Amino acid sequence: MSPAKRKLRLGLPQGSLQATTQRLFAQAGYQLRIPERSYYPDIDDPEIECLLIRAQEMARYVEQGVLDLGITGLDWTLECKAKVKELADLRAAWPNYGPVRWVVAVKQNSKIRTPKDLQGKRIATEVVNLTRRYLKQHKVTAHVEFSWGATEVKPPVLADAIIDVTETGSSLRANNLRIIDTVMESTPRLIANRESVKDRWKQGKMERLLMMLKGAIEAIERVGLMMNVPKAKLDRVLKVLPALGTPTISTLADENWMAINTIVRECMVTELVPKLSSAGAKAIVEYPLNKIIE
Repeated sequence: MSPAKRKLRLGLPQGSLQATTQRLFAQAGYQLRIPERSYYPDIDDPEIECLLIRAQEMARYVEQGVLDLGITGLDWTLECKAKVKELADLRAAWPNYGPVRWVVAVKQNSKIRTPKDLQGKRIATEVVNLTRRYLKQHKVTAHVEFSWGATEVKPPVLADAIIDVTETGSSLRANNLRIIDTVMESTPRLIANRESVKDRWKQGKMERLLMMLKGAIEAIERVGLMMNVPKAKLDRVLKVLPALGTPTISTLADENWMAINTIVRECMVTELVPKLSSAGAKAIVEYPLNKIIE
């Protein structure tokens, strides 16, 4: 098959990661459309074919070569025991793309305080393999049951403890549960089939895609700032100006003024702009960024 007709098959996660993944691709410069009731999203790159698949199953299909690459959590790759190539950690300051924890939780009044107290107990969880590995690490034998959902409501009648995923712990607290230990932390990862990465064309396509995704992630928490500064006050302004790399400084038509263009974290802007103004900067403009390619 000629390179012009080749396609890279990409798995996109259905469920909690779906909306943020679509937003990430948009910021990276791709027009990704996920039609309702369709498992084949449209993307404006004729060399990429997308499939919408549950994150829990993604690693298995990537390992089998049904998909060349996909986005899923580290937790599900480990749960599937999939032999894949991890290309990148895609953690980002967006909903569901930050770190999540799989934790051991019990009822507030439970006598279970440490992992050792799980000996002989019944544990409900969606991640049976991760749970068994965790118990083995602690040299504990317990009865592990797969949970089809609503895991947090099972203690104490249907289970003595659960291993469930959480970002803030609020859902566990709402169900009167107490965390006794953390099993692992997980973030979204871009994974690839081991044979696909050996294919020169596919490898090049993956590298270009990854460059754009990482560039978008780098830009998520940052904005650009440009301003005019009297040459006499340039050093004073630069001292209060943090930067991603070195600010770009150029001369204006009026040789007594300089223009500064730089990138800063968005969370700093409300404190930084008044300081820049006090230091002598004028016509300060903040603008959004889509990508930062390093």
